[in-house]
Amino acid sequence: MDFDPLRRGFAEFVGTFTLVFIGAGSILALTTLFQPAISNSSVQGVYGGLTLVSVALAHGLAIAVMASAVGHISGGHFNPAVTLGFVVTRRIAPSLAVVYWAMQLVAATTAAGLLRWFFSERTRQLTNLGAPGLGGGIDHWQGLVIELILTFFLVWVVFATAVDPGGAFKSIAGLAIGLTITLDVLMGGPLTGAAMNPARAFGPELISRHWHDAWVWYAGPFAGGALAALAYEWLYLRPPAPIPVGPPETGVIEPSAGDSAVS
Repeated sequence: MDFDPLRRGFAEFVGTFTLVFIGAGSILALTTLFQPAISNSSVQGVYGGLTLVSVALAHGLAIAVMASAVGHISGGHFNPAVTLGFVVTRRIAPSLAVVYWAMQLVAATTAAGLLRWFFSERTRQLTNLGAPGLGGGIDHWQGLVIELILTFFLVWVVFATAVDPGGAFKSIAGLAIGLTITLDVLMGGPLTGAAMNPARAFGPELISRHWHDAWVWYAGPFAGGALAALAYEWLYLRPPAPIPVGPPETGVIEPSAGDSAVS
């Protein structure tokens, strides 16, 4: 391995480590904080609402910060499903993608291992180290579709902000990506854990040995990521971009009536 893949791969390691350490760690920390009150039905609703918002923000902020910090080095994937999106659109060399996948999985496992060391056995058992799980009434097929859709949103935003050279928010792509993760967790957290990321699932699952319906968090994100990448690539990046039309105050030159009718 030459020096460039090593530096890019280490950036992916740090970003993915941050996601799992902060994201899964927030679940364990909140469980530790509220554990004495969980059995009290009068506070369960408050506990649940606070946990969902806090966990959503923890995941979103972790990605927003790290994507902004090292996006210029590695692209800020931190997610095997995002990397797969770049592979299927031929925007990353397969050899570099393998480095990314290896670093992402090792980082997630390292973070989960440290969390296992830091938190009590009771907390670890209650949370499975923050591994995603299906909510009540959600079967594995529903979970698969939910993870597919949530990951589609994520990779769509990655391509629209960080990949598309015409993206209006390219300079703050990390914030847009982080906010997408936050809104995904707010909706999907109670249903599937809203992992959207095979590495985010793999680390806690491996260390806690919790593999129930584990395939949902691999098949769903990989399928959703590939679909979003291919859709955005073929709809907006491969064809010639259409000429924008708008009123003068937008800064776009309005074509004449005759020109506007010309295809």
